[in-house]
Amino acid sequence: MLKFILNNNEVSTDLPAGTVLLDYVRYNQHLPGTKIGCREGDCGACTVLVGELAGDQVRYRSFTSCLTPLGNVQGKHVVTVEGINMEQLNPIQQAMVDESATQCGFCTPGFVVSLAGFCLSGKKPTAQNAVAAVDGNICRCTGYKSIERAAARVAQLLEAGEGQDPATYVAEQQILPEYFTSIKSRLRALAVDTSPNGHVLSGTLQFVGGGTDLYVQKHDQMRELATRFLFNQADLQGIVRQENRCVIGGAATVSDLAESAVMQEFFPAFRPFLRLVSSTPIRNMATVAGNFVNASPIGDLTIMFLALDAQLVLSDGHTAREIPLRQFYLGYKVLEKAPQENVTAIWFELPDAASCFHFEKVSKRTHLDIASVNSACCFTVQDGFIVKAGISAGGVGPVPMLLPKASEYLIGKEVSEGLIQKALEIAQTEISPISDVRGTETYKRLLLNQLIKAHFLALFPRLNARELLRRLSC
Repeated sequence: MLKFILNNNEVSTDLPAGTVLLDYVRYNQHLPGTKIGCREGDCGACTVLVGELAGDQVRYRSFTSCLTPLGNVQGKHVVTVEGINMEQLNPIQQAMVDESATQCGFCTPGFVVSLAGFCLSGKKPTAQNAVAAVDGNICRCTGYKSIERAAARVAQLLEAGEGQDPATYVAEQQILPEYFTSIKSRLRALAVDTSPNGHVLSGTLQFVGGGTDLYVQKHDQMRELATRFLFNQADLQGIVRQENRCVIGGAATVSDLAESAVMQEFFPAFRPFLRLVSSTPIRNMATVAGNFVNASPIGDLTIMFLALDAQLVLSDGHTAREIPLRQFYLGYKVLEKAPQENVTAIWFELPDAASCFHFEKVSKRTHLDIASVNSACCFTVQDGFIVKAGISAGGVGPVPMLLPKASEYLIGKEVSEGLIQKALEIAQTEISPISDVRGTETYKRLLLNQLIKAHFLALFPRLNARELLRRLSC
C-alpha cells in the first residue's frame, strides 16, 4: 500500500507502484488541473510539486508527473494546481492575470505550480531565479515576455521573507494556503516505509531511478513490470567528500549535483554546465546512475564524468565491485553489468588547484534539448605543461567515449596551437560518427573539432583565439 499526502489530504492506494502519477491524480483523484501534454517531460503542462523532509524543513521540487511513478512519491507531499488554490486567486495566479500571461490556458497550471515551487524553494528572490524556475514549462501561444513579467512580480512578493522558512512565510503572507505549515509534522507522522520494493532480485527485475528515460521509452509497460524503486533509498543518496575522493550516491539527482557544496568547491563552473542538461523538473528527477545506465551516446552527465575518470560501484545486493566508467560501455546500449546489478555509487578523485574542467554541448536549442555532439575535458597543468588529461566525446560513436589516444598525447607537453592541432588529428581517428537527424558524419566531426578548441580557449585564455581558429580551421 502506497501512502502520501496529496494537496491537503492523506491518500493511500494499492495501484501498482509503476503507475504514472499524472494518471492517478487525474483519473483516480479527479484533479484535472494537471494537464496531459507531451507525456515526455518536455512541455511542463503536468508539473506538480513533490515535498519531502530534509532535516528540519520540507524541501519542494517540481516534477513532471507524466514521468513520475507512484513508487517515487511514497511518504511525500504531492501538490497539484488545485492544492495551491485559495478563496480568491492567489498572488501567483493574480500576477499571471495582471500581466496577461495566459491565453488558451492549457499550459498555465504548470507555470503556476512551478512558480509556487520557486516560492517554497528558499532561493534568492530575483526575477532571474523566478524565470529559471519555469524553464521546464512551454507556452505555445501567449509569448514569454508576459510570463517573465509575472515571474518577476512573484519574486518581488518574496523579498521581505528572504532567510525565513519558506512554507511559513508564504502561508503568513497568503501567497499559498495555510495548510503548508502543517506538512512537516504530517509527513513525520505518516512514517511510511520508503525502502525499495522487490528485495528478491532477479534477472527480470526493472530498476527505476527517476524514471525520466524509462517512462518515455516504456510508458505502457512500466505499470505491470516487476520493478524495484531506488529513488527514495537513503543509502543511495548524498554527495560527500571522503579524503581525496568525491563519492556520489547512485540515486543522487542532477539537481543534487548542482546544489552540492563539494561540487561547487572543486568545480565552480559545474552548476552553469548543468543548466544545459534538460530542465529544472527533469534535473530534479533524473539520477546520476540512471543517466549512466541509460547508455545514451550523448548523455551529458556521462560525458562529464568520463572526463573525470569516474569509477562505478555495482552491487547485486550481496557483493559489490568497481569498474571504470570508461569500461562500462561495450556497444550501443550494451553494458558491462549483470541484470541483477545496479549502480550504487560513483566516485572520482578530487582535482587539485592545478586542475581545470570544461564542458561543451551543441544542440538545436540551447536548453531542453539533446546534444548533437558534446564533449568534456579535465586537465592538470603544471608550469604550462599538461601532466594529466582526459577528453570525452558524445554523439560521435555508438557509445559515450573517452578519447584515450588524444588524451594521452597531451600528457607531458606544453600547451600550444601545434599541440592542439595534433590532438585534433588524433581525436578524429578515434571516433566513428554516423549521419542521422542530428547531423551528417562530416558535420559531427567538425563539431567535435570545434568543441575541443573551445575547451582550450576557455581554459587557456593566453592562447590567441583568432590565430588558433585560423591555424586549426577545418
